[in-house]
Amino acid sequence: MKARVVVERPGAGVTVQDFGRKGYRALGVAVSGALDARFLAAANALAGAPDDAAGLEILLAAPELRVVEGAARIGLAGDFAGAILRADGRRENVASWRGLVLREGDALTLKLGRGPAYLGFSGGLDLPEILGARSTFSRAGFGGIDGRALAAGDVLPCGAAEGGDVSAPPLVHETGPIRFIPGPQADHFPPETLALFSAAPWRVGADSDRMGLRLSGPRLAHSRLGANIVSDGATPGAIQVPGDGQPIVLRADCQTSGGYAKIGCAITADLPRLAHLAPGDVMRFAPVDHAEAAAARREGRERFAQWRVGMAPAGECDDRKLWTENLISGATSGD
Repeated sequence: MKARVVVERPGAGVTVQDFGRKGYRALGVAVSGALDARFLAAANALAGAPDDAAGLEILLAAPELRVVEGAARIGLAGDFAGAILRADGRRENVASWRGLVLREGDALTLKLGRGPAYLGFSGGLDLPEILGARSTFSRAGFGGIDGRALAAGDVLPCGAAEGGDVSAPPLVHETGPIRFIPGPQADHFPPETLALFSAAPWRVGADSDRMGLRLSGPRLAHSRLGANIVSDGATPGAIQVPGDGQPIVLRADCQTSGGYAKIGCAITADLPRLAHLAPGDVMRFAPVDHAEAAAARREGRERFAQWRVGMAPAGECDDRKLWTENLISGATSGD
């Protein structure tokens, strides 16, 4: 039996997202998808769903939900705290990095610390696919639920709950500068501008959104080739520098082509970190080459695999993981 969850309060900036709509950029269709795909995969893992299943991305305020049919298992990844009001009247506090079973009549109230955070559902949200994905692309008005953010009364169908409650350690991203590969229009910037871009602090602007991060800092001068190019392909992570010299880092809902020169492109491994930058935050960039970018991507996958091993039944000690993962050099008799 599948489950149905009703949205009692929609929160703010809450959309259905999966790993995005790939293969349609040539038609002008943005990829969309979760800003932090690793956190979405973690929420899905905690809910017992495939990594790329559709869940909720919560940017500003968390929703209130009630299970109206069946039993659903949810996964909480990110900066959450909240409570479950059970159908029998019991109240249970909940924290993030948990997988929890909600039964018919249970209500979930969450408070978001810092977004984005992700809510996974058993089996993933069973909503119609459009162009191979369930991700909401609000600018075009399709995907998710009618191409928009959640509204009160929306129904979220998902798979039936399987397994019990689980917990995991928080998934922590790397720190330090956002790494980027220079180009593809590096010749539009003199060497001193490229050096300034990497040396300067950049502040995230209030007009940032799922399409891009607008940054402010020292003005980046262009070479005699100027700020404009014949429009070419744009991708999440691309760093455009318009004529005002203030960079824009493109994100999941970005356009598929653009006419501003790109000074570089943030590496794939650091795209999840870009998701957590908020207006007023200060960030820096550091150049890397393709080999370093590939290594960072590989290391990110390895860290996530290690995090997954840390999942265990909530409140129980997993002897297998204790003996195989936590002991560096094996056990001794203690004599």
